[in-house]
Amino acid sequence: MDKILEQQRRFFNQGLTRDVKFRLAQLKILKKNLPLLEDQVLQAIKRDFGKPEFESYISEFGQIKKEIDFFIRHLRSWSRPEKRSSILLNFPSFSEIRYEPYGLVLIISPWNLPFHLAMLPLIGALAAGNCVVLKPSELSANTSRVIAGFINNLFDKSLVFVIEGGVETSQMLLKERWDYIFFTGSKAVGKIVAQQAARNLIPCTLELGGKSPVIVTAQAHLKNAAKRIVWAKFFTGGQTCIAPDFVLAHESVYENLLQEMKAVITRFYGPDPSQSPDYSRIINKHHWQRIKDLIGAANVCCGGQTNPEQLYIAPTILRDTNWSDPVMAEEIFGPVLPVIRYREKDEIVAKLQQMEKPLAAYIFSESAEEIEYFLKRLLFGGGVVNDALVHYVNHHLPFGGVGQSGFGRYHGKESFLTFSHAKAVVHRWRMFDLPLRYPPYTAVKFKFLKKLFDWL
Repeated sequence: MDKILEQQRRFFNQGLTRDVKFRLAQLKILKKNLPLLEDQVLQAIKRDFGKPEFESYISEFGQIKKEIDFFIRHLRSWSRPEKRSSILLNFPSFSEIRYEPYGLVLIISPWNLPFHLAMLPLIGALAAGNCVVLKPSELSANTSRVIAGFINNLFDKSLVFVIEGGVETSQMLLKERWDYIFFTGSKAVGKIVAQQAARNLIPCTLELGGKSPVIVTAQAHLKNAAKRIVWAKFFTGGQTCIAPDFVLAHESVYENLLQEMKAVITRFYGPDPSQSPDYSRIINKHHWQRIKDLIGAANVCCGGQTNPEQLYIAPTILRDTNWSDPVMAEEIFGPVLPVIRYREKDEIVAKLQQMEKPLAAYIFSESAEEIEYFLKRLLFGGGVVNDALVHYVNHHLPFGGVGQSGFGRYHGKESFLTFSHAKAVVHRWRMFDLPLRYPPYTAVKFKFLKKLFDWL
């Protein structure tokens, strides 16, 4: 690893990656070769945890194609120096911001969207002119192997290198001196990454998670809400960082919502979801056991069936859930959806404000007044009104957490800005060099200085 980092540092210092033409060439290489990888990626993800190819294309492969095209179209304009206003104290002058790469970037990606969450920050880091080491998750080993083979054969390791491995590899990488770290994963590991980065004062982005709530008010369209909540919750078997974690349903619609969601599950996955080709499995035995334990003695409305051999947990809805139940203690990250009854909106707002800020939140209501009420009072990374998950696919919007759900943001131009240092530069001319600022600082100068600041 030391040799690779030395090569990357030497290559970066040559200045070639600062050329926008060079960066565009790398993106075009990715675009040209990406179609050759489609079948390998979809099959690898399916082998890792049984994710349907349809869902993999939506959330993994298709999104990466869109992101590359978006960068190729806009990178030249994003990379140009950005003019900023000057001030009279610096007259005559002009000011600008130059967007420059940090240098050597470490990207550590997770297993749940194993291709997407590795490639998306990689695109942003390369487009900004950085050299990159990417460490994909060992839990999605098949996808990681495909990514490593693809990237390491396509690019010189002086520019980008994919290293596979487990926890020990991540620990080794975090001890190195990077210029930027981008991590996606759990809150627990995110704290370790932040601690390691702080030791060397390395800036970082942490994309974490949290308990993302869904609020279904008395003014919601229930059939629409049920369909979209079920789709979002059980997409990838509930193993996405922005999946609905629990539902807060108004008491007037509570029972009807439960019945609607039960009917939608049957419509989507059939009477026995274990036989459905459209339903994912859990990534490994550890997470299967963890999720199974959350169901425990809870009040199951539907689902609850498990199969350890297949790492299968049925789409499960829990009714009459209490805030103190074990399933409400941590992010579920699996196909279990607790539903809590509420009476007054002030009551749930007060409760949500006491919790850690989530990565996402979803509000279902046909009342503009209700929607505005919740949007103004709740803090979360990003969200959707009358749907779920779909804000993630809009490359015009920043994506990221707040508080315990992470910090920093990316997607589209935000990725370029995240992996770029905004360097402020003022250009001065020799003429009109005001003697006021130079010593000796006389009383007359001081008096004039005060008047000057009042006037400016």
